[in-house]
Amino acid sequence: MAFDPFEKVALIGLGLIGSSLSHIMRRENLAKAISGHARSAETRDRAMQLGLADTMHEDPADAVRDADLVVLCVPVGACGPVAKAISAALKPGAIVTDVGSVKAAVISAVSSHIPDNVHFVPGHPIAGTEYSGPDSGFASLFENRWCILTPLSGADDGATARLTAFWQACGSDVDIMDADHHDRVLSITSHLPQLIAFNIVTTAADLEEVTQQEVIKYSAGGFRDFTRLAASDPTMWRDVYLNNKQAVLELLGRFSEDMSALQRAIRWGDGDMLFDTFTRARGIRQRIIEAGQDTDEPDFGRSGQHGEAIATKDGQD
Repeated sequence: MAFDPFEKVALIGLGLIGSSLSHIMRRENLAKAISGHARSAETRDRAMQLGLADTMHEDPADAVRDADLVVLCVPVGACGPVAKAISAALKPGAIVTDVGSVKAAVISAVSSHIPDNVHFVPGHPIAGTEYSGPDSGFASLFENRWCILTPLSGADDGATARLTAFWQACGSDVDIMDADHHDRVLSITSHLPQLIAFNIVTTAADLEEVTQQEVIKYSAGGFRDFTRLAASDPTMWRDVYLNNKQAVLELLGRFSEDMSALQRAIRWGDGDMLFDTFTRARGIRQRIIEAGQDTDEPDFGRSGQHGEAIATKDGQD
């Protein structure tokens, strides 16, 4: 079924996710008009040069006027202040959504600023790369990826269905999930791996007996992939950990216990335990490939221009 385009979509933030949404909306005719907001004049000018929006605005309230869909493409810590800034300008009947990888904190920060006649349907497209800025977007970012929606209790079914259809038109599969459950799931599939990546890269860089030049020169595949994750936007990830601290800390404790068990196995030469652990992990990796969430090609299929398999997102520009 063809998607009935929105008359106007407002993109608040034109980084990776916002610019990619613009590209796919242009390609698939999902919006008749696109307005945008970015904090810096440089980004606003570049967005217009790239044709990412029909109009760009310094004030986010100006961007959302008469918009049928408003997408908050900003770090999760900025969602509350942005929602407050645009509240009075929102069109009755409009849908407001976001793209943050934390949902409970965003709902708490945003929902009180959304008028009763506007529909707030939080969302999270699980797609991205380590790149950022308006030049980083591309239309195929969301293809064959999941987008999770976490509607509030009593949310309008029509608004949720409309947003579901929008993400499907962008190429995504859509799941509906409770916000707290979403945060627990993403803490293990995204937030903890990212934290480990940041930590292992800085640990390697700080080793006194190994120079940073040697770390860079002799990076093998595993460390190279860690550095790709660690290249992600610091502001966005700072906000993720501050806003999903309970779930991340709980899983970090479990991870530390499991790592200690591996440490003991190595110390005492318990090869059986190591082999069983590695075999189990390898099986999970194979299931991810079979589920179509990655590829068994060399370099995990990330040799393309954008590294599409990395599930990280940049913040607002």
